Amino acid sequence: MNRTTKIFQIEDTDLFKQQLFEWAQSFQDITYLDSHTAKNHQDFYSQFDALLAVDAFTAIKTDALDGFSKLNDYQLITNDWLFGFMSFELKEDSHHLPSKQENLIDFPELYFFQPKKLILLKNNQVYCHYLPLCDDEIEVDFAAISAIHPMANKIDLASFELKPRTSKANYLQAANQLLAHIQRGDIYEINYCLEFYADEILINPFSVFKALNNFAQSPFASFFRSKDLFIMSATPERYLQRFDNKVVSQPIKGTAKRFLDHLLDEKSKSDLKSNDKEISENVMIVDLVRNDLSITAKKKTVQVEELCEVYTFNQVHQMISTISSKVEQETTSSTLLKTTFPMGSMTGAPKKSALFLIETFEDFRRGIYSGSVGYFDPKGNFDFNVIIRTLLYNAQKKYLSYGAGSALTARADAEKEYEECLLKVAMINQIFKN
Repeated sequence: MNRTTKIFQIEDTDLFKQQLFEWAQSFQDITYLDSHTAKNHQDFYSQFDALLAVDAFTAIKTDALDGFSKLNDYQLITNDWLFGFMSFELKEDSHHLPSKQENLIDFPELYFFQPKKLILLKNNQVYCHYLPLCDDEIEVDFAAISAIHPMANKIDLASFELKPRTSKANYLQAANQLLAHIQRGDIYEINYCLEFYADEILINPFSVFKALNNFAQSPFASFFRSKDLFIMSATPERYLQRFDNKVVSQPIKGTAKRFLDHLLDEKSKSDLKSNDKEISENVMIVDLVRNDLSITAKKKTVQVEELCEVYTFNQVHQMISTISSKVEQETTSSTLLKTTFPMGSMTGAPKKSALFLIETFEDFRRGIYSGSVGYFDPKGNFDFNVIIRTLLYNAQKKYLSYGAGSALTARADAEKEYEECLLKVAMINQIFKN
């Protein structure tokens, strides 16, 4: 679908991003993506500094049954920009493994919308892409956004507490059983996760995301709203990107603490670089991703561009690898997603066996956690993150959920893996303490 495009010049990109997010808060359908391109981790594949899509013109909401096929049909019908999420439960479509756990937070399994208004920020230029039915509002909207004085972050959650759904004792028991499966050779690696949650809680998702986004400054930060459903994500991980005929995946495996003391911080980073366990976790997932990409790749085009590189973020050091491939132009985006979903960093290897054991041992339905938020452009290009470091909120049910996990391999120690889960939750607790 043709859109009207107008370009504006701005001086202060950080200020405009704050103004843009403030302006968005009156809409019922929102996707806000912030790549923090000038901060910390440099993403060489980033297409923008920030992006906002609001006000659904059309939308698709469906369960996992034939989810990728329905998404492909929706793309063909709209031939436009689309924004939304794919939940972990689409494993039922890609691997025929339905979930038995109850959907407590009540998100759909797939949701995308076609925005009336799309605003993209890159290199001090603002690109407004509006549908014809509202293109007479571009200049008025830009003026309104530019006139906003951003509000200070205020979070009043004195009684706020995330409770673990799984006790430490039950975690250790399950983790040790999974390690026994690894010793038997059933799997090589598995991402075992926990849910931390709060019910009957009132929060302001916009304020929470602002605090989270400012605190973490992650390259794939995202805020999503569909009426009473909210995703507030500070994820550092890219699941999959397509640009023209190149496909890129950047799995993260390996996490280390940050320290205020420079020498301790550098030691933590150095220790991660040389940690055999973390390296083996990462390499196993790299092999899995290479295999996934090879399903659709042209011959001899799957490449490991980076292996086990350590990057520094605000709160943690992370070990990241970059794998790419080339595909035929006619290969559909939904095919690329279906053949790689769920992402290997959130499952384990072999993927099918890991998924079966995840369903057997985890005591919560992952849903959006371990899924992905992202977008398609009209040419079929896309970019999707991995939903980790993410708060999920159903305002109607007053239910807040946060997932955290770690990778178990033959060298794993269940106690240490539990501590890694707590480290990932500590970031959220720190935000509310501040």
